[in-house]
Amino acid sequence: MGEETSSGLTLEAVKKHDNEKDCYLIIGNATNGGPMVYDVTNYLDDHPGGAEVMLEVAGKYADDMFEDIGHSNEARKQLKQFLVGKLDATEEEIAELGAKSTTIAGAGSGGALLALLIAAIAVAVGTSFSSFLQRGRALVFPGAPVFDPVGLVTF
Repeated sequence: MGEETSSGLTLEAVKKHDNEKDCYLIIGNATNGGPMVYDVTNYLDDHPGGAEVMLEVAGKYADDMFEDIGHSNEARKQLKQFLVGKLDATEEEIAELGAKSTTIAGAGSGGALLALLIAAIAVAVGTSFSSFLQRGRALVFPGAPVFDPVGLVTF
């Protein structure tokens, strides 16, 4: 199968666009018009989530990740300006892409969840530490200066 057909780009063609200098993504599914190919190379530095997020799925099916993030209507409108064309793939190929991206997205979102969990724990520990310092100062050493390495204690 060639790289580009009269109906769109093939999977083989899209797979070649997998780096920061040439980045294509496949986004879309049966509920929103089918898989389309987008050239987001010039948008990598402007993406609010960072270029790394898109480079992780460069040259691949990125619809599950795109949908899981919960992009705004404005982001969806902006995406249209990067449209290259329709993906020329069989139903079987599209189903296989969706299955592979679910595995990739699951791994990536697990990392994001871990980072979120660590941040939440850090905030909880910092708040508890601050509360502990405030109580200790009031009970043990009223008026004494408080050592606060994280800058959370306010009086």
